[in-house]
Amino acid sequence: MTITTPQGITHRQLIANGVRLHVAQAGTSGPPVLLLHGYPQHWYAWRDVITKLAEDHRVCALDLRGAGQSDAPRRGYDTATLTGDVLAVLDALGLPPVTVAGHEWGGWLAFHLALAAPDRFTGVVAVNAPHPWLPQRRLLPQMWRFWYTALLEYPLLGTWVIRHTGVLAWLLRRGRPSLPAADAEVFARPGREPARARAGQQLHWQAVLHDIPRRVLGGYRHQHLTVPAMVLAGARDFALSPRSLTGAGPHADELAIRVVDGSGHYLPEERPDVVAAAIAEMAPGRR
Repeated sequence: MTITTPQGITHRQLIANGVRLHVAQAGTSGPPVLLLHGYPQHWYAWRDVITKLAEDHRVCALDLRGAGQSDAPRRGYDTATLTGDVLAVLDALGLPPVTVAGHEWGGWLAFHLALAAPDRFTGVVAVNAPHPWLPQRRLLPQMWRFWYTALLEYPLLGTWVIRHTGVLAWLLRRGRPSLPAADAEVFARPGREPARARAGQQLHWQAVLHDIPRRVLGGYRHQHLTVPAMVLAGARDFALSPRSLTGAGPHADELAIRVVDGSGHYLPEERPDVVAAAIAEMAPGRR
């Protein structure tokens, strides 16, 4: 199935951190914005947000390794390596400090980027994604919502499930019941490829090995976010309940939480107007 690229969006392949990565770009002037997708999506999830921002922003939507038109190597799906990928992309594109917006996995990555290199980012917008300092008393009662990740994360089993069971199409429709079948196929089809199925499994497995223990053991308690940030949540998000969200307290200089009524897990497609407005608000000169 061919993806129809909206007018004004161009595509570029570049080598960053030793891997070939794809970037969709739009707009030629204004504050730069970097968009990071969630799983199992790619740059196309941001198509409507891109067209709204491109009038007065320079917009880049990256396909993370293993996704979309980027390469899918066997390794490198841990948050630290993905952070290195994105920073290398910013270097390759020659961008000044950017506003980074990420959906789901991309939102989690956006916080790590701002913690690792705060001088490279002017703002963070995490869409349908938690920040690293949510208290356990808020998270634990909601952990049942992630039961499906057990099917995806284990070596060999996860790859087989992703390739052969239709779980990705189910996940996409679970998060957005009104999702057209053609759009579900655009995002689910790459998972049938062995290398990309393995990439999806590894993405989840590396979180089990590294990110979850780090959070449970308080590995973020001594980190401080200086970059202004916003969490944008869907009131009906099946994965990230607004009930689990709190501020970051002393861990962040400025972090706002906004809940969008009547929306679910795929805000960039359900409410691109709201998401684009939030990103523009965080961009330099717009706040």
